Amino acid sequence: MQADFPELLGFLKQHPPFNELPEQALEELGGHVEIAYFKKGSEILPLGEHNDKWCVIRQGAVEIFRRDGTLHNRLSTGGFFGELSLLQGKPVRFPVKALEDTLLYLVSAEEFHHLFDNYDSFADFVEVEDRRRLRHAVQKSQNVQNLLTARVSEILSSTLAPLSPDTTVQEAAVYMSKENSSSVLIEGRIDDNEMIGVLTDADIREKVVSKNLPLTTPVYEVMQSDFPSIAADRFIYEAMMSMLKNNVQHLVILPERTQPEPKESVSAAIDVSHHGTHSPLGIISNLDLIRYESQNSLFVVSNIFAADSVEALQVLREDVVASFLRMVNEDANSAMIGAALSAIGRSFKQRLLELAEARLGPPPIPYCFIAMGSMAREEQLLVTDQDNGIILSNDFVEKQHDTYFAELAHFVCDGLDKCGYPYCKGDIMATNKKWRQPLSQWQSYFKEWIEHPTPESLLNSNIFFDLSGVFGKLEWAEELNRFVQLSAYKYPRFLASMTRNALRRTPPLGFFKDFVMESDGRHSKSIDMKKRGTSPISDLVRIHALEVGSLATNTNSRLQDVIRAQILPNGRGEDLRDAMELIAMVRIRHQAMDVNQGIQPDNNIEPDNLSEFERKHLKDAFEVVTNAQRYLKFRYQAGRQFSR
Repeated sequence: MQADFPELLGFLKQHPPFNELPEQALEELGGHVEIAYFKKGSEILPLGEHNDKWCVIRQGAVEIFRRDGTLHNRLSTGGFFGELSLLQGKPVRFPVKALEDTLLYLVSAEEFHHLFDNYDSFADFVEVEDRRRLRHAVQKSQNVQNLLTARVSEILSSTLAPLSPDTTVQEAAVYMSKENSSSVLIEGRIDDNEMIGVLTDADIREKVVSKNLPLTTPVYEVMQSDFPSIAADRFIYEAMMSMLKNNVQHLVILPERTQPEPKESVSAAIDVSHHGTHSPLGIISNLDLIRYESQNSLFVVSNIFAADSVEALQVLREDVVASFLRMVNEDANSAMIGAALSAIGRSFKQRLLELAEARLGPPPIPYCFIAMGSMAREEQLLVTDQDNGIILSNDFVEKQHDTYFAELAHFVCDGLDKCGYPYCKGDIMATNKKWRQPLSQWQSYFKEWIEHPTPESLLNSNIFFDLSGVFGKLEWAEELNRFVQLSAYKYPRFLASMTRNALRRTPPLGFFKDFVMESDGRHSKSIDMKKRGTSPISDLVRIHALEVGSLATNTNSRLQDVIRAQILPNGRGEDLRDAMELIAMVRIRHQAMDVNQGIQPDNNIEPDNLSEFERKHLKDAFEVVTNAQRYLKFRYQAGRQFSR
C-alpha cells in the first residue's frame, strides 16, 4: 500500500538519517515508499530469506534476534532495519518480529542504494548504526575478554601527527578528510605560548561553518583547549564508561599514570581528567569503542538524549533492562555493570533536566543537580531508587527563585519515577526543600556533620558522602567533595560516629557461621544482599577513604586508594575487594534471574536456591566482611566518645 505523501514527508523530516537530506531527495523518496502493517508476534524478516526492502518503523516496536534465537535488539518509532542484507546482498542473518502491532515504511532496495551512494550523511548514519548492531556478531568470549583486559593503548591506532596551532581550518579539514579522521590533535607554540588542543569535525561545523568564519581561520582560535582525557593504561571499558558518563564522543589519550599524589589530591580512578602538563598520545572516538562495547549501553544513552518527552523516555526502561541482562549473560563484572547502569541513570536525569528547562524556561540563577548513593558511586543496579538534590547559587532569593526550582525538581523526580527510578522513601530528593539549598547552606550542612557529629545526625546524612554532580555547575559538587576530603580526617569523632552507623548493618552470619535469615514475613528464609552484603562494604570502605583523603566516590576506586595508603593489615584490602565482587555478582545474577522469570527483581536471595559451592564461597565472603568490620571498630574506637 502506498504511503500518504504529506504525512510521510512530515515523519521523515523529524527522524535521522532523513532529516539531513535535501527537500528534493525526500520528495523523490516519497514515490518509492510503501506502508505495511504487521500484527504483534508476526515475522517481518525471517531468518535466511531474501530481503529487498529497507524497513523504517512508523509506529510500534520490533525485536531483532540472533541466529541462536537470543534477543539482539529492540527498536521503536524512527528505528530502521534490513540494511545489512541489502548492503551485503545476502539472506537475512538477524530475523525480526513485531513486538507489538507495527506500521512500517518500506523503502525499495533500489532507492536505498541510491540514497546510500549519493548522500554521505545518509551513508554515514546507516553505517554507524549498522556497526552498533553488529558488535554482537563477533565471538562472545573474545568480546568479553577484550572488554575486561584490553587497555586503551591497544586500540590507539596509528596516531595522526599533531597539527600546528597556526594551521588553517581548511588545511586541517583537508588533512582530516585524507586521514579519514573525525578529530586531530593540535600542538605547538604561538608567540612563545605552548598550545595543546583538539579539533573535531563538530568544531568545524559549529564554530566555523555555522558562524561563517573564513576557512583561513587558524585552528587555535576554534580548537578545544580543555578536553576530556584518559590515561593509556586504563581499561577499555573505563574509557567507555567515561564517554557514557560525560556524553562525549572523543577522549584524548595521555601517557600512563604516575604514582598517586598525597592525600589532598588523590582522585577517582575512572573520572575523566584534563590534560594538565602531559603531552597527549592520540585520540580515540566512540566508534573505536563500539566493537568492544557488547552491552549496547551506548545505544541506550543515545536514545535517551534523542527522546523528546517523558513518555518517550519511559518506554526506554525495557532497553535498560535488556542492556543489564546482556551484560550479565556475557559475564561482565560488577564494576562494569554498575558503571554502565549509573551512566544510563545519569543520562535520564540529564535529559529530564533539559526537558524541564525547555518547559520552564532558562533558570533564573545557576544551579547544580546532584546525585547521591549508588549512582554517585557508579554502582547502580536494576533495584534502586532516586537520591538527589540541587545546589543553588548563593544569589538565591527564596521568594524570587524557589518556585522555578521547585517545579523543576518535581518535573525531574516525577519523570524519574515513571522511568523506573522510584521516589526515595526517606525523601532525599530535590523536591524536599531541605535538599534544594544554596551552596553556602550545603557547606554548612557538611561542616555541622563533620565538626559536630552524632550517630543520629549522621544516620540519614550518610548518603551525602557519596555525592556527584549531574547537571549544571558541576564544580560546586566537586567543591563540596573537596571540603569533605580536606576536613574529615581531622575529626576522629566524626569517623567514630560514621563507624557506629556502619556497624549497624552486619553480614548475615551466625555464631557457627550459618546464614541468618531476614525476619520479615515477605522475605523470610532469605538474605537481603544489599542491606547485609554490599552496603556494609561500601560503608566501611567509605570511612577508610575519608581518613586517607580520597576524592573517589566509587567503592572500588576508594578501596584502591585505601590499599595504597597502607592503613589495612597486609592482604586485607585485596580480600575485601574479592569478597565485594562475589557478593555483588550474587546480587546481580539474582536480579537477572528474577527478570528472566518474569517477576519483579529484588535484593533478597534464598540460600537454599544456591549450590553448595556457592553457599560456601558466600559464607567465606561474608566472613571477610565481618573481619573488616571488626578492624573498622578497632581502628576508629567506635565504642568511645572523644573530642578532636
